[in-house]
Amino acid sequence: MLAFIGLGLGNEKDVTLRGIEIVKKADTVYAEFYTSRTFASVEDLQRLFGKEIRVLNREDLEEKAGKLIEEAKEKKVAILVAGDPTIATTHIAILLEARKMGVKTLVINNASIINAVCSLTGLQNYRFGKSATVSWHKSRAFIDVIKANLSIDAHTLLFLDLNPPMLIRDAVERILEFEDEFERHFAVGIARAGSESAVVKCDRLKALSDFDFGDPLHTLVILSRKIHFMEYECLRFFASAPEELKEWVA
Repeated sequence: MLAFIGLGLGNEKDVTLRGIEIVKKADTVYAEFYTSRTFASVEDLQRLFGKEIRVLNREDLEEKAGKLIEEAKEKKVAILVAGDPTIATTHIAILLEARKMGVKTLVINNASIINAVCSLTGLQNYRFGKSATVSWHKSRAFIDVIKANLSIDAHTLLFLDLNPPMLIRDAVERILEFEDEFERHFAVGIARAGSESAVVKCDRLKALSDFDFGDPLHTLVILSRKIHFMEYECLRFFASAPEELKEWVA
């Protein structure tokens, strides 16, 4: 059996009871922190589960995923993933291949950055368009996603590169390198979603680059030019949005 266990966004206490049960029954336990990360260390998780945990790298998940599937034919294999395990297409691809090979699979879902952003900001889930990643590589693909979403009055959730962790000021710099017209566009920065030290701030994009969000992990939302009045109210109270944002209420 091959089981993907979501760890949630905070520390080791965010693991579900069902997830703990599955891990304790597993013959082998792996953890993957390439596609996403949590605030729990490997040592914290090992103490919680009472099991040795082997950390997988990108190569293990992509080029060598077949070995994990082969192992799961004979053993109970659990893979720990930060957030929700089925958000990343890498994990979906492994699940699909395992099922094609007749291996029993199991997914234990948990909180992800996607629903955490909505709860922290008050932005409405159905108002979001396609998500994108701002990477350290010189790619403007995320700019095209932002523009496409703006054309349909949708917000854009931007994931920031984790290798090494990108900060909001880095992401803003990359956006303005490609499109300086976004300098006065409203956006929302979120830091350490899921933790007790989460920070949320709404302002003009350029202003966010000067705001101290503290340590990573960081996430950025580019707002639609038309927002719901309830979203405006939430951003004012949850994210200290400037009053001038009211001009975007439609």
